[in-house]
Amino acid sequence: MTKPVPPLRWTTSSYTDSGACVEWARPAGGVLVRDTKDRQRAQVAITPGAWTPFVNWARTT
Repeated sequence: MTKPVPPLRWTTSSYTDSGACVEWARPAGGVLVRDTKDRQRAQVAITPGAWTPFVNWARTT
């Protein structure tokens, strides 16, 4: 028997002012990213090792 997968908890940046941003969720083993304006489009899967440098870069830009 497999365990049920909990729903993803999507987070939007606190810097979003017009909704033109991305959202991310943290399922086990990775990060999913999607477009806030078009949530039906495909999500992009990113490894934690790539996500951390991206977030650090975004904070300084």
